[in-house]
Amino acid sequence: MRRKARELAFKVLFEHAVGGVSLEEAWEHVSQNHDPEEASSERDSYDDPLDQGGLEFARRLLEGYQRHESEIDEVLGNTIQGWSFGQMAKTDLAVLRLAAYEMLYEPTPYAPLIEVAVKIAKRYGGEDSGRFVNGVLGRLLKRIENAEIQAVEKEK
Repeated sequence: MRRKARELAFKVLFEHAVGGVSLEEAWEHVSQNHDPEEASSERDSYDDPLDQGGLEFARRLLEGYQRHESEIDEVLGNTIQGWSFGQMAKTDLAVLRLAAYEMLYEPTPYAPLIEVAVKIAKRYGGEDSGRFVNGVLGRLLKRIENAEIQAVEKEK
């Protein structure tokens, strides 16, 4: 359920960035077009269609990202090496922003959220998106482990 919720949140953030619409407008468009019958054809490794709890989790990720957008972009800007946001694929940037929010502000353990972020990047991004996202999130995790950046305590 959380994997599919993260994918929905990614789609909303991507539409917001590329379509130039507010996050709320993107949420309305993407979530209203999230038809559980249609989603079942996309299941493959992305679990069952979202229930109310999944929609609430996706919404929480987006609202959290929106509250901390400037801090997240600053952290990512200092973590990504050799790329500016303007040079990056919008898909990769949307994945990184959501994953960075969750790494810094949610109690989710690092390994599963990084794994899902990489899968979403591979599914929607370019040929090297999975490796790129994995590398950036790996550097971010090292910065957190070295206490360069503070993050909330993680669930065991």
